[in-house]
Amino acid sequence: MATSPLTNKKFIWAFFASFSIWASLQCYGLVALGIPQNIALKDSLVTQLELALLCWLISNNLSFYQPKGSKYIYVIIWAMVLASAFIALQKFTFPHFAYADNGLENFYLKSLPIRFIFAFLLIGCMATISILWYNQQEQQELEQRKNEAERLTKEAELSSLREKLQPHFLFNSLNSISALTISKPEQARKMVHQLSDFLRGTLRKDDTLSTLEDELAHLHLYLEIEKVRFGNRLLTEINADQSILQKQIPPMLLQPLVENAIKFGLYDTLEQVTIQINAKFEHPYLIVEVMNPFDKETSHSNKGTGFGLASIQRRLHLLYSRTDLLSTQSKQNQFISTIKIPQT
Repeated sequence: MATSPLTNKKFIWAFFASFSIWASLQCYGLVALGIPQNIALKDSLVTQLELALLCWLISNNLSFYQPKGSKYIYVIIWAMVLASAFIALQKFTFPHFAYADNGLENFYLKSLPIRFIFAFLLIGCMATISILWYNQQEQQELEQRKNEAERLTKEAELSSLREKLQPHFLFNSLNSISALTISKPEQARKMVHQLSDFLRGTLRKDDTLSTLEDELAHLHLYLEIEKVRFGNRLLTEINADQSILQKQIPPMLLQPLVENAIKFGLYDTLEQVTIQINAKFEHPYLIVEVMNPFDKETSHSNKGTGFGLASIQRRLHLLYSRTDLLSTQSKQNQFISTIKIPQT
């Protein structure tokens, strides 16, 4: 059941204030028409109390039934029925107004049509206000449910991306360990320990923002594993000013970016390759660039699944509702991937 507007403190004050004003105006009008003040006051108070109760009745009942489309005619009929009930109450309370004792019975009877019209309009206005109130509440509830559903969907998708990311990297590492087991068992054992440390850190990650310092430390573990795989062929250079290390960044965002750079930088060459990671702050963004050598003649666009950059693009869109936070470009035989993280 929807919450009645008469449960809202501000609306209650406005409700009683308006009926107090109507009672004052009615009393003033009756006195101006020659009705004794004591009769006018009694009539005004009882009349407005009856109208207030009928307005409360229609508002409360509309919380159970919300008319749609052409069914609004029922509200009009309802208001007319309640206005008729008001006239019946007026006739019932007439003896207490003392109009007959003062020879004003004819005046009172002539005022009944006006009272009916006033009651119909007032009850109709209350019904309209209540319908608008309940419709607004319904829209707010729908919006809240929609936002909650979107939030849950976003969290589920982010969680799914993280779950996909870990096996993606894990399979590559296990393949490398398998290859090193016979030829270089010491390096294989070292890689197992490094992989264990990396995964232990990964398990502590969730979708809340991390600091650049923590992400670079986690990235260092990943690079140590990759250096076991590629040996002296892989060189890395990380440039990040001390002043920006506490800037916020989504967890596990740098690793797939660097993995993509390694894949496209090392797979097509036997030479040493330097992967450069540059971080800087340009208000209001933390900007991270990952650069790797890129040769159009030897590169193959169909390598791998393309999950790395796609996952980054999707996660940034889910977290910030923007599609312009990841960009790539080729410049002087360097492939540059750039992410911008808005800072609050």
